[in-house]
Amino acid sequence: MEQRQTDSRYWYGATEAEQRQRAVEVLQAFRLYRAAEVAMRRRTRDSMSMGENELLVLRYLLKAAREDRQVSPSELTRYLGVSTASTTAIVDRLERSNHVVRVPHPTDRRSVRVVATARSDEEVRATLGDMHERMMAAVIDMTPEESAAVVSCLTRLQDAVDRVDAHPVGDDASDVLP
Repeated sequence: MEQRQTDSRYWYGATEAEQRQRAVEVLQAFRLYRAAEVAMRRRTRDSMSMGENELLVLRYLLKAAREDRQVSPSELTRYLGVSTASTTAIVDRLERSNHVVRVPHPTDRRSVRVVATARSDEEVRATLGDMHERMMAAVIDMTPEESAAVVSCLTRLQDAVDRVDAHPVGDDASDVLP
C-alpha cells in the first residue's frame, strides 16, 4: 500500500512565501488602481482647465453644500494646507471662471463664505458622472463579506501610511540611513 505524503498546509494554512505573494499581488493591484486614479484626475483637471488645488476646492465645496455647510476661506486654507495668499489666489481663479462665488457671512459682515456655483456642480457631474457610475457598477454586486474585506483592507492600509514617522534627527543623520 502506497503511503501518501500529506501536505502540512492542509491543516496549517498557507506558507509564509504564499502569504507574501498574495500580499504583493494585493499591493500591486492597489498601486495600479492608484496610478489609474491619478491619470483620471489629471484628465479631469485638463478637461476642466484647473489645477489640483482648484479641483480639490470644488469637490470640498460641493460636498459641503450637500451637507448644508457654509465654508470660509480659512477652512479651505486648513483643508489644503497652503497659505492664505495661495487660498485667495485659488478662490480668485475659481471665481473668475464662474465656479465659485464669495457670499457675505450671514451674521458677521466682515467675513465671507465661498460657495460652488450650480455651473460647477453640473460640470463636475458631467465630467465625472459616467466614471462614478462605472465605479459603482464594479462594486455594487459585492457580497457583504467581500465589501467588509475590502473596507477592512483599505482601512488597515490607510492606518499603515498614516503612521509614517518623521526621520529621527540626531547629531549624525548618517547613522539612520541604510
